[in-house]
Amino acid sequence: MSNVIEAVTEIVQPIVERNQFELADIEFIKEGKNWFLRVYIDKPEGIDLEDCALVSEQISERMDGISPDPIPQAYFLEVSSPGAERPLKKEEDYINAVGEYIHVSLYEPIDDEKTYEGILKEVNDETLTLTIRVKTRVKDIEINRKIVAKARRAIQF
Repeated sequence: MSNVIEAVTEIVQPIVERNQFELADIEFIKEGKNWFLRVYIDKPEGIDLEDCALVSEQISERMDGISPDPIPQAYFLEVSSPGAERPLKKEEDYINAVGEYIHVSLYEPIDDEKTYEGILKEVNDETLTLTIRVKTRVKDIEINRKIVAKARRAIQF
């Protein structure tokens, strides 16, 4: 599956950049009987339906012209914005999220918890520092990046 993602990334990246968007993420997943290739694009002012349609058309045209096909099975192509709860995957994503409210899932618990939400205060090569609320108290927690399973922007309620 990661080979499909790598191959598709090489095809999609130039298309996205040519249109002056950022390639936020690519997923290739099976849901029920169907396969979906999901391409998430972004730009500072946000993505609209026309942006998605433009990129989708160009990706479809390019993918249809490649032989052998990097994706041998039938699939549905979806191009969209990563949304308000955008995943943090690249270093740049983390840096851009400093000062924002995020959700972090961990491989190993810290203080018996495997998920945290809070303001991303600081990021470096080895750790994330989150400002979290525990009941009525606010405190900073340092998380080793090696134990971060997933991180994404979150909506604070």
